[in-house]
Amino acid sequence: LSFFPKPIDVEVLTESLDRHTRVKQAEPYRVLIVDDDHSTGEFHASHLQQAGMLTRIQSNPMNILNSVAEFNPELILMDLYMPECTGLELSAAMRQDAGFLSIPIVYLSSESNMDKQLKAMQAGGDDFLVKPIKPEHLISSVSTRVERYRALTGLMLNDALTGLYNHTHTMDCLDTELSRATRSNRAVSFAMIDIDHFKHVNDTYGHPTGDKVIKMLARLLKQRLRKTDIVGRYGGEEFAVILPDTTAEAALHVLEQIRNDLTKYPVRSGEVDVFITFSCGIASSYNYSTPAEICDAADKAMYDAKRAGRNRVCQASPAETPEKL
Repeated sequence: LSFFPKPIDVEVLTESLDRHTRVKQAEPYRVLIVDDDHSTGEFHASHLQQAGMLTRIQSNPMNILNSVAEFNPELILMDLYMPECTGLELSAAMRQDAGFLSIPIVYLSSESNMDKQLKAMQAGGDDFLVKPIKPEHLISSVSTRVERYRALTGLMLNDALTGLYNHTHTMDCLDTELSRATRSNRAVSFAMIDIDHFKHVNDTYGHPTGDKVIKMLARLLKQRLRKTDIVGRYGGEEFAVILPDTTAEAALHVLEQIRNDLTKYPVRSGEVDVFITFSCGIASSYNYSTPAEICDAADKAMYDAKRAGRNRVCQASPAETPEKL
């Protein structure tokens, strides 16, 4: 139960409703099993699957890089002794690649020699489980490691104030979506959003109110956009939105609706309702092919919106499209 004195602070009410109604539907853990004995891999995979995890078995350690790229595992369960490449050699090689540096590697082997176990751990392993292992112990060990991996990944990828993706990860997502759009010959739109007169809000009502403004807009964007859309905090009071399979015209329509909705929801600061607006610029992959180009075009369109009086959405002019070789 919650109690709210009148007049009700919409921001506090919304946060409370979020906490009470949010249903956490965690994605299943993804575990890649690397074992040259496929039947052994199947045996361990079946126990993990019964616990609700997604598994993939790779019997050829030389193909692990492809499996990691396709499956995107959150943990690698690896045998220590395999032909062509041992688990120790494979772990050491993987840790040389920054993209594989944070993925937990857990050895699952019959090796009981402590010195050899420690040597394998020094090569890049995170844990060592000795066969045979009870299913409940295997599940517990894997779950603990993946939970920690998800928590650390969240800290690295998400903005602390809003929970949205941070600047770096947003740009990584934009690069990925532009590449996908090029391969499929589909449009992806990119929008830059800036809260109007945000400095005035901070100077007049204080930084706590400014934080509430940022959080409210972040929540509104997440609520109004599709699950396939990507929302990030670009920096300060700026947000970035990636809309896959969306033309600039369709993106403009959606963001105009969000802009109109924002004017209906004030942020409470003491006894005062603070109403905010935003300016937005949109660019399309049909006109700009690289992250730098599309960001620059959306940013210029956003400043066009500012110069035109703020509280509006502008589309990057196709006339500014760079010539394609």
